[in-house]
Amino acid sequence: MKILIIGADGQLGTDLCKVIPKAEQIPLTIKDIDITNRQQTLDAIKKYSPNVVINTAAYNQVDKAEEDSKLALAINRDGVKNVADACKAIDAAMVHISTDYVFDGKKNSPYVESDKPNPLSKYGKSKLAGEEVVRNSLDKYFIIRTTGLYGVAGCLEKGKTNFVDNIVKKETATVVDDERISPTYSYDLARKIDQLARTNKYGLFHIVNNGDCSWYEFAREIFKLLNRNPEKIVAGKIITKAKRPKYSVLANTKIKELGMDDLRPWQEALQAYLKEKEYI
Repeated sequence: MKILIIGADGQLGTDLCKVIPKAEQIPLTIKDIDITNRQQTLDAIKKYSPNVVINTAAYNQVDKAEEDSKLALAINRDGVKNVADACKAIDAAMVHISTDYVFDGKKNSPYVESDKPNPLSKYGKSKLAGEEVVRNSLDKYFIIRTTGLYGVAGCLEKGKTNFVDNIVKKETATVVDDERISPTYSYDLARKIDQLARTNKYGLFHIVNNGDCSWYEFAREIFKLLNRNPEKIVAGKIITKAKRPKYSVLANTKIKELGMDDLRPWQEALQAYLKEKEYI
């Protein structure tokens, strides 16, 4: 099997390169493929003729998208269409990464794949548009929604860092306590994507570490594992340009039905990450 990874130097892409056997992977970065360039995308994917294309490229600047929705759509919708069309041309399966931000957070119980999306932000709308492009373009696809992602490489758009790293660097921090998530270690997500992409169980999937917490509780757990005083993490309000769902907990319903939901609790995943980064 040949698996092409778009965004191989990003947070998720780096971990995909760890779990997919070297002999099977084709890692591409922005230097090799810019998904907003249609012809380059078509040519690059056709050149390698992979069995599976994993697209991790995305515009993830949630607040900036409120001011620059055209760029968000250019990458998260139009770029995705270019990748989907290239996959269709060579009959490759496509793995596309999406987000909890396609929901409005009003459900107050874990979202399952059949729940109707209703994004609050322009970023969320651009990601939902990308999902729709994949569904309308291909039969062989895996749309993966996840939330609260963190990994060793960090997010390129955010200076190669993530929420966990940012909290580790602080002595004290004010963190929102009115948004609940399912924080997810990108290594665990990558492992599950690799497993799923080798099947023909196409469709939409939620993949997160099990359990949920608020960003405030997440930060306190980081301090606890670092043997710092969790009381140094303070709950507070943070004003942002983009509206965020108050409840972003996802349920791994579809992969559980396939007998593949062996993702560890978020607390165990966090501890593993802190050890890998040698914070503990």
